[in-house]
Amino acid sequence: MAIMAPSFTSLVFTVRRCEPELVSPAKPTPHEFKQLSDLDDRDSLRFQIPTIQFYKYNPSMQGRDPVKVIREALSQTLVFYYPFAGRLREGPGAKLMVECTGEGVMFIEADADVSLDQFGHAIHPPFPCIDELLYDVPGSGEMLNCPLLLIQVTRLRCGGFIFALRLNHLMSDAPSIVQFMNAMGEMARGVCAPSIPPVWQRELLNARNPPQVTCTHHEFDELVKPQSLIINSLHELACCSFFFGSTQVSAIRKKIPHHLGKYSTFEVLTAFLWRCRTIALSPDPEDQVRLIFMNNVRTILNPPLPRGYYGNAYAISLAVTTARELCESPLEYALELVRKAKANVNDEYIRSFIDLVVSKGRPRTTIVQSFVVSNTARVGFRDVDYGWGKAIYGGVANIFESPSTSATSFYIEVMNSKGEDGIMKLL
Repeated sequence: MAIMAPSFTSLVFTVRRCEPELVSPAKPTPHEFKQLSDLDDRDSLRFQIPTIQFYKYNPSMQGRDPVKVIREALSQTLVFYYPFAGRLREGPGAKLMVECTGEGVMFIEADADVSLDQFGHAIHPPFPCIDELLYDVPGSGEMLNCPLLLIQVTRLRCGGFIFALRLNHLMSDAPSIVQFMNAMGEMARGVCAPSIPPVWQRELLNARNPPQVTCTHHEFDELVKPQSLIINSLHELACCSFFFGSTQVSAIRKKIPHHLGKYSTFEVLTAFLWRCRTIALSPDPEDQVRLIFMNNVRTILNPPLPRGYYGNAYAISLAVTTARELCESPLEYALELVRKAKANVNDEYIRSFIDLVVSKGRPRTTIVQSFVVSNTARVGFRDVDYGWGKAIYGGVANIFESPSTSATSFYIEVMNSKGEDGIMKLL
């Protein structure tokens, strides 16, 4: 594997921001209350997700201002996605709902005295400058009664620009916000309506009545953090990026016996990194260690969710073993644990998970002794086009901490300095 060290860690530049403004829908929209689903309404999702996209100068867009184009596209898109222009409220029984007020989303216009090439040939997180490119407007980041999206568009000296967005995770997941961004891109390119009409229908992911917990779910087990890991956590952990192209993935695959058949790239990387990370942390051999990763359930459910659904639609897969078994067994042991964890997630498992969430009063996922992975590599952040072409980087802006996941590790689609496409592991 190749460690990708940012070439711009010492990059210093000035960002001049205009006063934040609220961008509301371009036309009147219904004033109504819309409940979140029981899969949305979880304490584990009470945090903000920062994302960022870098765009090159495009000569065909000469004279077009990306700030103006995107602001207008946002206003037009909010006519169709009008709940994003509202505010989250807490109803009876602490149930969350969106009041569709039409107030709008927070928008920041900015300019930076830096060119895209100064960020280096391979742009990827961690971004030391993220606080300048996605400004945290004081008082805007609460879960309730605040804008659900914050967007900053920063013009660069070279004619390129940076689009950064902060999402209240209670509203949507990564595929959903990319769907929203693609709709904005279509509007920016002159389309009158999104090619994928947005679908609310959050009731599709509500608990059954009465709830029926039919599967075993270790996600909410109450665990005590072992002394060995408490000691390790006192040491400073660096945020690093690792690039896995075809060469690196092939080298890992050579460690897997041929008779075991094909494993996906996700399975191979996840098993390999879980094992390496555990060895590096050196827990007590008898300590329980866990792997947690997210499964997009849109097509797993029976029937599948309608195309255009833009709520949270993922379930947690979990594998459990001891540090000794994971570290001393060959790689195929971890691979089978990952594959079985994925296979467990079917329609009944998802329904049982939602029922358990409601039955237990929306508990937080237990992340003690856990390697937490979110795979956004195939979500499509890089493909969003506001008229300037696809992004040269698109994905999460940085590792962030949430109430339930501490520091989540991400798989992100990137291109390295040699022009090779691959997956970057940010942890």
